[in-house]
Amino acid sequence: MGKYTHVYVYFESSLRISFIRLAMVVIPANIFTFTGMKKAFFQLHLAVFLAGFTAILGKLIGLNEGLVVWYRMLISVLMIGILMQIKNQHQKINSKQFMKIAWVGLILALHWVTFYASVKYANASIAVVCISAAGFFSALLEPLILKKKINWIELFLGSLSVIGILIIFGFHIHFKTGIIFGLISAVGSACFPIFNKQLVDEFQPEVLTFYEFLGGLLMLTLVLPIYFHFFSPEYYLPTTIDWGWLLIMSAFCTVLAFLLQLNALKKISAFTSNLTYNLEPIYGVLLAFAIFNEHLMLSNHFYLGVGLILLSISLQMVRVLKLNSKKG
Repeated sequence: MGKYTHVYVYFESSLRISFIRLAMVVIPANIFTFTGMKKAFFQLHLAVFLAGFTAILGKLIGLNEGLVVWYRMLISVLMIGILMQIKNQHQKINSKQFMKIAWVGLILALHWVTFYASVKYANASIAVVCISAAGFFSALLEPLILKKKINWIELFLGSLSVIGILIIFGFHIHFKTGIIFGLISAVGSACFPIFNKQLVDEFQPEVLTFYEFLGGLLMLTLVLPIYFHFFSPEYYLPTTIDWGWLLIMSAFCTVLAFLLQLNALKKISAFTSNLTYNLEPIYGVLLAFAIFNEHLMLSNHFYLGVGLILLSISLQMVRVLKLNSKKG
């Protein structure tokens, strides 16, 4: 564990206690019965915070990034399967439907693998910042895939994030591999919702998520031997500490975050949810600074790049809010 030994020991105990307390507060039976907008907003922001926390956990887990995702999907599939059984949620699908879902699950799996590779070959701050390029790739790829007109304003705003990342790349060349992985992950982050849109109307959210994780797990199992040829793991079975972080990642940052967002959508619009998720990179960077002191590893040009990314996000949020107010 090297120089992060003190981090592992301290955060393993304190975070587990914190997450247990969080579970006691958030997982009671009334989690599914919202009584007000404030509670819905709290749950949505908690979901975004948990999503931002995955970069931290990815760094704490010593496993190869491919195995991190494989175990994350395995544990999440088991947990969601149990929840579906308890709630008696069943929806039969045929083999053709499953393969269609499985390919989308593979996109999600590869997005996660490259994201954690970015964390491990650069750092958590770089990884979450690179994800901000998803807006650019979404503006570019969605019109091509869905045969729509390109929105040049969205493409321009997205390009500001890319310029910010290029500035970071130019002055942090030692993080080259991690930044490349981060940009590939951003492509996956952009593609997943595009293809997922075509499935959400056909299946219940829990059922769709279960089969996406299951399909992603099976497809990733086939892909990993090829990946390991180029990025060989040091070990294959999680250590005791790895298991602890994996369980937290799966239970809280995957399953619980999904349920929080799903239930928040009963009171909050999808528009507001998508807008709020722009805060994920900010939460991720702040957490990385607080836990790993990553600000000490980064030059002033990192903040210049992040400034452009925040400008892009802010302008997009203002633009979407104005468009939404006009519709209202």
